[in-house]
Amino acid sequence: MPLAPLPEPKNPFKRYLHLFFGIVTGTVLFSVLLAVNGIQMVLAILRPIAPGLNRRLNRFFANSWWGWCDWWAQSLYGVQFIYSGDDPPIRENALVMANHQEMADVPVIFAFAQTKKRLGDIKWFVKDVIKWFPGPGWGMYFLDCLYVKRDWNKDKTRIQKTFANLIDNNIPYYLMTFAEGTRIRPQKLSASQKYAVEIGIPVTEHVMVPRTKGVVASIQGLRGHMDAVYDLTIGYVDGVPTLWQWFKGLPKRVHLHVRRFPASELPQSAEDLTRWVFERYQEKDRLLAYYYEHGAFPETRDLPAERMTA
Repeated sequence: MPLAPLPEPKNPFKRYLHLFFGIVTGTVLFSVLLAVNGIQMVLAILRPIAPGLNRRLNRFFANSWWGWCDWWAQSLYGVQFIYSGDDPPIRENALVMANHQEMADVPVIFAFAQTKKRLGDIKWFVKDVIKWFPGPGWGMYFLDCLYVKRDWNKDKTRIQKTFANLIDNNIPYYLMTFAEGTRIRPQKLSASQKYAVEIGIPVTEHVMVPRTKGVVASIQGLRGHMDAVYDLTIGYVDGVPTLWQWFKGLPKRVHLHVRRFPASELPQSAEDLTRWVFERYQEKDRLLAYYYEHGAFPETRDLPAERMTA
């Protein structure tokens, strides 16, 4: 079953102290992001006449703001990231899959991408409605993220156009997807388990059945411009934090298991790729079961905490 939510501190003083931390963190970071949105809007005039320069500037903004989020977590709040599994090379083009428990998963991805010099190059699969929200929604629009309606017939053309842009302009990327499509919840997991029985695949306890069409289309559409697929499994300590709890500095340790699959070794057909994606999430389920029993993923090691320069 999904891990329980991270509890709030029992001590009233600590609760109010972390509330203060959260208000300061949220106010500072969101205010800066709104200012960045304003600059991005002005610089949008460069898109038709100097698209390369426009992309580099937006990459700088993303790398800077996401980098501040990561610095705030690690340097001010002291969040420790404990890595296990593979240690991918820096600056690869990769499709990145991760299990999705809460919005706090996003800054965990920031920390990983920072060590691999790809923080400003993250492209997200994002629900279409988010593009209307100032701050993250507007910012990701200028980064050419993929806004999807989760209706393949409506999303297919837009996704293919984005892939063509990445390939034709040789744009570096981490294409980030939470393939489960939504944050895991007990009722959603129960529905997912029923669906797994219907389609004849193993039932999982800690992750949901992934939506495979976007993953398969990404691998096939970017083949030749993709070095690898990264399969990330996130494990929290003492409970799953909300994004608000992350802003308040409550989480102190996060475990991240990394699997790297070279693009040249991936299956070719859509059917085989679909089966491969299902297998990855079944493996995630086993990894999380091991993690909850032992308190760590297998083969734990520390990645170098190397900072990215803009």
